[in-house]
Amino acid sequence: MQNRVLLVEDDEELRELLSRYLANQGFTVREAANGQDGLSLALGQHCDLVVLDIMLPDISGLEVLRQLRAKTHLPVVLLTARGDETDRIVGFEVGADDYIPKPCNPRELIARLQALLRRVAWDQEVGMDDSRAYGDLRVEPVHRRIYQNDVALDLTATEYEVLQVLLAHAGSVVRKTDLMQWALGRRLEAYDRTLDMHISNLRKKLGNDDPPRIETVRGLGYSYRVPV
Repeated sequence: MQNRVLLVEDDEELRELLSRYLANQGFTVREAANGQDGLSLALGQHCDLVVLDIMLPDISGLEVLRQLRAKTHLPVVLLTARGDETDRIVGFEVGADDYIPKPCNPRELIARLQALLRRVAWDQEVGMDDSRAYGDLRVEPVHRRIYQNDVALDLTATEYEVLQVLLAHAGSVVRKTDLMQWALGRRLEAYDRTLDMHISNLRKKLGNDDPPRIETVRGLGYSYRVPV
């Protein structure tokens, strides 16, 4: 079955270019030229993943993302203006899974989408009996859910990946380069704060323990500490 991508982009030339490229790579593409149409299509379960421009003519991409996150964990990749750090930070706080700067390289976009979809598909293939417990957390890969004291955490697809990797190596240091590759499917690049933002969001959702259960090991990476 082809993966269904919803492309929400108001620049007609760019939208057509990316749509053709995605289709040539085997994706089924739905298009929207504004935020409201994109939101309706996404909530109508017409896609497996959303590529969402931040600057839209009616409602902003960030507002579309906020409304999506109130109702769905659908993976979302943001298209952001190159060098606009603020939009990226806010996007991750709202619940984006990844971002790619504009003007974007279509090959890089394809690689990001394929990596994200592979991670989702991998977990869906895991059996029902593969749930694992780590203190007050329980991972259920078949549902792509992590529960804290039997209450499901509200995680994005990428936050789920980051946390389940850390849990699988609880008590050990996971290097940032490895975590980036395993959880996001790409290399860690200089000045890329994507992983840091996901870690920050996870700490908030886990309750801001003191000391934090996700510990920063300076110069190396992160370690998950199972609370006693």
